[in-house]
Amino acid sequence: MTKSNKFSPEVRVRAVRLVQEHRGEYPSLWAAVESIAPKIGCVPQTLLEWVKRAEIDAGDRPGTTTAEAQRLKELERENKELRRTNDILRTASAFFAQAELDRKLKS
Repeated sequence: MTKSNKFSPEVRVRAVRLVQEHRGEYPSLWAAVESIAPKIGCVPQTLLEWVKRAEIDAGDRPGTTTAEAQRLKELERENKELRRTNDILRTASAFFAQAELDRKLKS
């Protein structure tokens, strides 16, 4: 299942900025999000996630930043590839060791 990026990064930034600018005019963050989301053309839950992500990236909210998450993903991918390479090398080493033993026994 792939995510569809219906909204451009510029629209997301603008929407988050609108929420942050008008947050004080509403009794809660959710009220601000519910008011602004239809103007952007998205559901409130989506806009709330964008706002939370922006706050995490800015350091205003605890959590894993986008850059940290991307780096972690890259490291996990690299780790997986290294494990696969080690398995291949281990198998090849065992194969050639057995071939060497077989050759010595035939001599």
